[in-house]
Amino acid sequence: MAVTRNADAVAPVRSSGAFTTWLTRHASSSLGSLGRLARQPFSSLMIVMVIGVTLSIPAAINVIVKNAQSVSASWDNALDFSVFLKPEISVDEAQGLAGLIAQRADIERVDLITADEAMATFKQQSGFGDALNQLSDNPLPHTLSVRPGPGNTSASLILLQEEISNLPESEMVQVDTDWVQRFHAILDIVRQAIAIGSALLGIAIVVIIGNTIRLDIENRREEIEVTKLIGASNAFVRRPFLWTGFWYGLLGGIVALLLVQYGLYLLRDPVGRLAGLYQSNIDIASLDVAESGALVGGAILLGLFASWLTAARHMRRIEPR
Repeated sequence: MAVTRNADAVAPVRSSGAFTTWLTRHASSSLGSLGRLARQPFSSLMIVMVIGVTLSIPAAINVIVKNAQSVSASWDNALDFSVFLKPEISVDEAQGLAGLIAQRADIERVDLITADEAMATFKQQSGFGDALNQLSDNPLPHTLSVRPGPGNTSASLILLQEEISNLPESEMVQVDTDWVQRFHAILDIVRQAIAIGSALLGIAIVVIIGNTIRLDIENRREEIEVTKLIGASNAFVRRPFLWTGFWYGLLGGIVALLLVQYGLYLLRDPVGRLAGLYQSNIDIASLDVAESGALVGGAILLGLFASWLTAARHMRRIEPR
């Protein structure tokens, strides 16, 4: 009786067998590369530490900017205008003006600070109470503290400031949060500097890993020639070096993550004491899961890219004699 072969039934087995073989080869190359690193603990540790320290610098600066931005987030709600009224304006007129401004749809709140209240506060905070008591007249004007509504944009805030300053009762309008905008502009510059610095440090990591892989290739030159002599392809020979770059990137990224976390741990108590002096509570923001994954994943990609670039370049030069 003839035996027929069902191609549809065999194909999945072949596919599964090919995938299993591919997976087995990569697992063997991965463990073999890790074993080579373990047999050279000092040199491997030095390279991993260099990668970790290099990556931790931009990551740490990014955490500092993140915390500064978190602290300053509450300042954005303090877009107050201080409206200093003319000296001849009475308290009743100031109260009427405050009520009139508060009726605007783009105003959240208006607080009146009378000249007497301002002088009392100044005496208490300045420590010149006795000297100020010698003044015959109160030189401070009535002041309106205007809080714009949350729906205002930068353009509408500028327009609102101009309209209030053009009121006949207004002597001067001072925006209390210009320094907040300057602070955010500085943070934007720092973020751009982090991006540029990260790119430069990434190039440095590629050079470090690439040079290490190049030396490893030269040390295994005879082994590579024999492997190619029996028919191995460049992809097969390149595989262990790719895994070496992977391990360098993974371990370096983990070291960078640990260095950043340890630095934040050391800063937690001093920052807590400083916050206590200001009767406030500051929680240091750390790297979240996405940022930690991006740090380690970026290190792995740099390791793979450096090893692939170096191995692909040098493999073509090594041929059996």
